[in-house]
Amino acid sequence: MQLSGFFEKFFGGKPRVDLWRRFERMRESITGTMSHFYKVREIKTGTVLGLKIIDHVKSDPVEGRYRGLKKPGEGAIGMLIVGDNIAKTLEWGESTVGDSYILLEFIPGKVLHTVMSAHEPFPPAQRLDLVRQAASAIATVHNAGFIHRDICPRNLMLRPDGRLILFDFGLTVPDQPAFLQPGNRIGTPSYMAPEVVRRRPIDKRIDIFSFGVTAFEICTLDMPWPRAAGGKAALRHDTPSRDIREFWPEIPPQLADAIMACIAAEPDRRPPTLEKFLERIAGVAI
Repeated sequence: MQLSGFFEKFFGGKPRVDLWRRFERMRESITGTMSHFYKVREIKTGTVLGLKIIDHVKSDPVEGRYRGLKKPGEGAIGMLIVGDNIAKTLEWGESTVGDSYILLEFIPGKVLHTVMSAHEPFPPAQRLDLVRQAASAIATVHNAGFIHRDICPRNLMLRPDGRLILFDFGLTVPDQPAFLQPGNRIGTPSYMAPEVVRRRPIDKRIDIFSFGVTAFEICTLDMPWPRAAGGKAALRHDTPSRDIREFWPEIPPQLADAIMACIAAEPDRRPPTLEKFLERIAGVAI
């Protein structure tokens, strides 16, 4: 019997990994919503990677809602979503001490939220490029059969070469009715679609709404709705959003109209897919 078969028979899956014998920490952990992230070097190869260790205290209540539905884990989902604007998931499994881990490519650069927090506007041509890249990334998720559910600048990395990378599939679920029932509010409050806030049935158009808010922010460094205490946008979807033209009067009309359509309160008024959004702005040049 091969060693892998031995582990599958007697331990029910992959062999466990001794993470801190295989990797050395190059940077202490960054605590995320449901995980800890380390920059590591693989001792044997010298390759620099990203290591994500799931915090089960935080993740189990979320995952518990799908018990019995055979929902794939974050690592398995990540390996099914592949594209130029997607963080590469290389491996996932369990450590020798029982931690669930995900091994990722290490992405140099800065989180988009951090870049925008400096309040230095992107050049107009870069705004358009970043909006297109973000739309392409989310389209990749949808075309793989999933809904991300937490699209926001905190989950987008801007590389030094200008490429935008979507990461963190901790809240991602299959695009199937069983996983899209009304329930608790999931995501980042400032970017939640009205139907999430109101606990109504959802579909991939919640990602399109969150993308629209993100695109608005990329273009203006502000939010469609006024910010509330603590720096978050007020979730007042019963009031009209501010028009993106108020902040960027020279914005190409096609781009302005397409972004505003994404943040429509009624899902039926949003573009049905991100491909349709990209078609609407295909002729825009700055």
